[in-house]
Amino acid sequence: MGILSGLFRSRDKPKNSTSGSSYRFFYGQSSAGKCVTERSAMQMTAVYACVRILSEAVAGLPLHLYRYNSDGSKEKALEHPLYFLLHDEPNPEMTSFAFRETLMTHLLLWGNAYAQIIRNGKGDVVALYPLMPNRMTVNRDKSGNLYYQYNTSSDDARTMKGATVRLSPYEVLHIAGLGFDGLVGYSPIAMAKNAIGLAIAAEEYGSKFYANGASPSGVLEHPGTLKDPSKVRDSWNAAFAGSGNSHRVAVLEEGLKYTPISISPNEAQFLETRKFQIDEIARIFRVPPHMVGDLEKSSFSNIEQQSLEFVKYTLEPWIVRWEQSIFRSLLSRNEKSSYFVKFNVDGLLRGDYASRMSGYATARQNGWMSANDIRELENLDRIPTEKGGDLYLVNGNMLPLNNAGAFANINNKEEENEEILEMDEPDGK
Repeated sequence: MGILSGLFRSRDKPKNSTSGSSYRFFYGQSSAGKCVTERSAMQMTAVYACVRILSEAVAGLPLHLYRYNSDGSKEKALEHPLYFLLHDEPNPEMTSFAFRETLMTHLLLWGNAYAQIIRNGKGDVVALYPLMPNRMTVNRDKSGNLYYQYNTSSDDARTMKGATVRLSPYEVLHIAGLGFDGLVGYSPIAMAKNAIGLAIAAEEYGSKFYANGASPSGVLEHPGTLKDPSKVRDSWNAAFAGSGNSHRVAVLEEGLKYTPISISPNEAQFLETRKFQIDEIARIFRVPPHMVGDLEKSSFSNIEQQSLEFVKYTLEPWIVRWEQSIFRSLLSRNEKSSYFVKFNVDGLLRGDYASRMSGYATARQNGWMSANDIRELENLDRIPTEKGGDLYLVNGNMLPLNNAGAFANINNKEEENEEILEMDEPDGK
C-alpha cells in the first residue's frame, strides 16, 4: 500500500505495521503462509461476493437530500445542487451508482473511503471524485489540525496538480470504518488476514492437488539400487501425474513396488475446511451465508428473516456512516439546520406482496397513510387530490377513550330536544 511511506515499495511483499500514519494495518504474511492484501483477498470468491453484495446494496438504494418545512414536515430538496450530485451524477464521468459502489468497495477493503470535493467560488459543491485509499495519508500538522496528503497518479482525474497534494478536510469527503482513534478506520481484510490466508491456502491446495497429484501416488520401491532414480520418477509422473491421467492402470517392472502414502481430501477434511472458511469470511462482513451461495442452514421460513436482519444489522451501520459523513462534509453550517441526507431502505424491508398489502391495509384503516402514500411506495401513479387520493381515513368504531359514549350522549340529547318540541307544538299541528 502506497499510503505508508516506503513501507509498501513492493505490493507483493507487504510488511506488518503498527505505527506510521493514522492507519494501523496488519497486512502481510498470514499464519497459513499466504500473503494477504486487498487485491489477493478479492481473488477469493467469498470475499468478492461479500464486497459485491454490500457495495451494490448501498449503491442501489435511493439517496435523497431532504429539506425541513416550517410546519415540521419534510420534502425532497430537488432544487438544491447537491441533490443532483448525490442522486444522479457526482461528476461528469460517473453515475451515482458507480460512485457509491466504488467508495463502498474502498470502505470494505481498506476501511476508509475518500472523495475529493470540488467547489465553486461560492463554496457550493459542484463535483465529487473518488480517491484511492492506498495513496492517502491522514496526519495532523503542528497546530493539531487534520490534513490529507494524497499521492497522485496518471489514472486520476485531472483535478489536482503535483505528485503529492495536500488537502484540507474542507476538500475531502472521508467515510471511515471501525477504527482505533475515531478518525481513520482499519481494514477488515487486514484484521482478518489469517482467516482469509487459510482460505487462500486451502484453495491453492485443491488446485495443486488436481494439477500435480499422481493417481495412484506414493513411494516407488525397487529391490536393488537404481543408477538414475530421477529418470524413473519422471517417467512415472509423465504417465500418471495430473488430473488428465487419473485412474490409469499402472504397470510395474523390475520388481518395483508402489506404496501409496497420501490421503484423500475428504479424509483430510479438505472440503469441510473450505466450507468453514466461507462462513468465516461471511462472518467478517456480517453477510448471511445464503447470500454468498451457502444454503445449507437456510429455508423458505428463515431466509426472509435473515434478509431483514441483513438490512438492520449489516447495511444500516454502513448507511449511517455514509449519511453522517455526507451531512458533515457537504452541507454548510447554515444548511445543516434545514437539510439532511437519507437513504431509503423501505424497498428492502417491504417483504412479500401479501405482507405488504396487509400492512398497507392496517395503515390505511388507522389513518396514518393515504392512498397516494401507499401508491408511491408501490411505484404507482398518484390519484388526483380532488378524487380523494390524499384523504386520511379512520375506522368509525375507533374513538379516543375520553370520548367513549359521546355518540350515545349526542343521540340522547337529540331525542330529548325532539320530545320538547313535540310538547311545545299546538294540538293538531
